[in-house]
Order: sequence, then C-alpha cells, then structure tokens
Amino acid sequence: MSDITIFHNPACGTSRNVLALIRHAGIEPTVIEYLKNPPSKERLRELVAATGQPVRALLREKGTPFAELGLDKPHWTDEQLLDFVVQHPILLNRPIVATPLGTELCRPSEAVLALLPVEALPPFTKEDGELVLDDGVRRG
Repeated sequence: MSDITIFHNPACGTSRNVLALIRHAGIEPTVIEYLKNPPSKERLRELVAATGQPVRALLREKGTPFAELGLDKPHWTDEQLLDFVVQHPILLNRPIVATPLGTELCRPSEAVLALLPVEALPPFTKEDGELVLDDGVRRG
C-alpha cells in the first residue's frame, strides 16, 4: 500500500490532474473515491487537523447543497459542519492529498508537487494543455 493517499473525485478535472501528477512522479497512490466510500467523521477530523486549515476551508460550494443548507452562516460549529460533510460527501472539496510531507487540499493541481517525496519532475501537461514545470521545492 502506498504512503500517499488521494481523496479523489474522477468527475473533477483538478482531481484527475493531481492523480496524474502523482503517477507522473512514479507513485501509485491509494485512491479513495470519497463519493463512493465517504470518510468517517473521525477521518474527516483527522484530515482537517492535518491540513492545518479550518473546516470551512475544505468545504466545496459549487455543485453542492452548500447554499441550500445555509452553510455560509457563521453559527455552524466545526462539528456540525463535519456532520454535514458526512451526510453530503460532495461538500468535501477535492482533491485532498496526504503524503509523508504533509496533507493539503491541492487546488490548484500543482500544489501537490510540494507534497511529493521525489526529486523534481519532468514537465507535465494538464488535461487542458497547460504545462506544469516542477521547481523541485518540497515541504519538510
């Protein structure tokens, strides 16, 4: 099993590009299609803590019930927001990648480069034709 995990939505271009970048690095990650296999509330709590971001930073608005649930209102606690994500996994923004170098919401897709425990990668072309150049700078 890989020590790199991606919480992936194959319908999302950014998520597909991140997965392709990881594979471009010669790594086969553990792929969790979180809409088919949603993480538990405890796992969500762990992911949020690992990113160092507030729960709200990992919520997705576009194409989700975010607005109809009123999740923009400040009265919701982190625990309540996590409950909403458990009930509606589409609310989890993607892709979230966990590696030995850290855990991060990888938007834009190039953000994953800082998390990959490899040397600088050769150029990579995203689905839309944009060229990604890796400067080799990694966390840690």
